Amino acid sequence: MADNSFSDGVPSDALEAAKNATNTEKLTDQVMQNPQVLAALQERLDNVAHTPSSYIETLPKAVKRRINALKQLQVRCAHIEAKFYEEVHDLERKYAALYQPLFDKRREFITGDVEPTDAESEWHSENEEEDKLAGDVKNKVVIAEKEAATAEEPNPKGIPEFWFTIFRNVDMLSELVQEYDEPILKHLQDIKVKFSDPGQPMSFVLEFHFEPNDYFTNSVLTKTYKMKSEPDKADPFSFEGPEIVDCDGCAIDWKKGKNVTVKTIKKKQKHKGRGTVRTITKQVPNDSFFNFFSPLKASGDGESLDEDSEFTLASDFEIGHFFRERIVPRAVLYFTGEAIEDDDNFEEGEEGEEEELEGDEEGEDEDDADINPKV
Repeated sequence: MADNSFSDGVPSDALEAAKNATNTEKLTDQVMQNPQVLAALQERLDNVAHTPSSYIETLPKAVKRRINALKQLQVRCAHIEAKFYEEVHDLERKYAALYQPLFDKRREFITGDVEPTDAESEWHSENEEEDKLAGDVKNKVVIAEKEAATAEEPNPKGIPEFWFTIFRNVDMLSELVQEYDEPILKHLQDIKVKFSDPGQPMSFVLEFHFEPNDYFTNSVLTKTYKMKSEPDKADPFSFEGPEIVDCDGCAIDWKKGKNVTVKTIKKKQKHKGRGTVRTITKQVPNDSFFNFFSPLKASGDGESLDEDSEFTLASDFEIGHFFRERIVPRAVLYFTGEAIEDDDNFEEGEEGEEEELEGDEEGEDEDDADINPKV
């Protein structure tokens, strides 16, 4: 039987390899003649050549040694910065005690326990002058209408649904609130922030104060956020100030049949042997704002959380921080919507600045063709 593995003394696999090499060379020549491909390759090479890390690699050992010394100094700076934030936390605790009497009075006005005096109720609006001119023109008619309206106008106690209205106004909170949460939140009377005591690990507690209601027996629901203000040993340069690292909720003592965080479902089961079917009921988790008090725990055993859990935890931390920094200190402005308008204007301003910077960068790129500065 003839052996076909050789042709004129040359192995057939060697011939095939030579043929493939020739085809590859032809394809390479065709690609390299394409100006678009060449431009893309050149751009990639330029980017590689100008990366900071590639530049550092080209430096002499003596210079690299000095850079390492600078990094040592930077780590020491990060630790000093951590101490700075610890003192800031102490200041926050000090001034929280000064704010609290004002917040207590705010609660009394909201609940109607105390009626503000005429002096406390006086407020000069931005449109006061326009209102005054309009009032002078229509004085008699307005007075008559006001007298009639005052006689008919209801006078509810305090400011009804104050905190619930804030929940509705703020997107971050309204997304958490289900329809069946609403009647419960209407019983919310106050939200307080309490800072950790001196000498204790850095943390803060959110206290949600409720009037007696038909849903649970707790008068206060709490959420504790634990914080850390120290550089990470593995990555000290990532330190940007205190961060929330974990949180704890509280048990809600729900009254019978009122727990909105669970729902009852019916499920049919078939007996394998007898073939009979029975219906069982079981409770499963239900979407609700009040799941806020049963938070996901940060992993403390070295195991990483999955992506969904990390997102849930990060969102929880963001909400807790927002309550502490914005909602509680500026509650009346979130009730009226003024703070929300300010937030929106600030975000629009940031976007405008980014667009302007992008335009400037494009202009700089054009100028670079002439200047071409090098460091």
